[in-house]
Amino acid sequence: MTGTRYFVGGLLVVGLLGGCEPFEDDGGGGGVGGVRFSKGFAFVREDDRNVFVVDDAGDPNSPQRLTSTGGAYWPSVSKDGRSVVFVQRGGLGTSLLTVPTTGGTVATLFSENDAACARGCTNFRTPTFSPDGRGVVFVFSPGNSSLTSLGRVNTDGSGFQELTPNSVVAYGAPSFVPNGTAVVAPTGSGLQQLNQVAYVPLSGGAIIASSLGNDVGTVANRVAVSPDGSQVVLDGRGSSSSVRTYVGALSGGRLGALRRVTSYGGASAQETWPVWTGASQVGFLFADSAGGDPGIYRSTVSAAPSNSVTLAVPSAAEPSYGPL
Repeated sequence: MTGTRYFVGGLLVVGLLGGCEPFEDDGGGGGVGGVRFSKGFAFVREDDRNVFVVDDAGDPNSPQRLTSTGGAYWPSVSKDGRSVVFVQRGGLGTSLLTVPTTGGTVATLFSENDAACARGCTNFRTPTFSPDGRGVVFVFSPGNSSLTSLGRVNTDGSGFQELTPNSVVAYGAPSFVPNGTAVVAPTGSGLQQLNQVAYVPLSGGAIIASSLGNDVGTVANRVAVSPDGSQVVLDGRGSSSSVRTYVGALSGGRLGALRRVTSYGGASAQETWPVWTGASQVGFLFADSAGGDPGIYRSTVSAAPSNSVTLAVPSAAEPSYGPL
């Protein structure tokens, strides 16, 4: 591989969301390197499936561990940088949990088959905080359906709402528009066939679906809305096995033409789980079949694909970034 490499990273600090049920976990606590979190990455490591955080000003080789029991997936930083929400997988199914970015007590926000979910909610995935910090939107499987739906729950565990009821399509990882009135998510006939991007109003208004164009067949994992709401970044799978990072305009809930952000790595390269790390910068998980642990990289969003990317955090997976 080619490209410029340098390290960034650090630690997190936060208060626990109110109204959640404590979950037995020592949390990892403390801090590494004395860096107070202001903005940076939350992620998991594939070898132990615990949640870690690292600040842009800290040492990416010494992140702060927030959980210790394993089974964690898809962490997401709150908009004020004070908490991380993630999915916990275990013998009783899946749950939404929160943990302060300072470390400490892990709390249960919402669990599978909660009575508030009339159709039955299972297989939670990819939660994300609303901009005002009052709610979390996530993917779940309703009842025994093979399709997935989007749900919302308040951060005190109340007020569950299914955002896409009676849908005949599946939905992938959601991302809020800046004013919090809608989410944008990949959609298609199944989680492996996400070939459109949906704009889903939280008010129950009409859902707008946009195609991906000719260069991208499906979204591999995530669509993320830019800080100003004018663009989205997604991990697009083309005709080959590679997954690349693409950016497109978002206007009136509709996706514009996609353009590739990077030109990096070999034909088998995987650039997945993209996030915005600034107004004109994105982060993504990079892996290659040639071997080695996946790591979080950054690239600028420019007119032409860039072959100069920077390594932000080694040995990481499923990154989130915030606050922006």
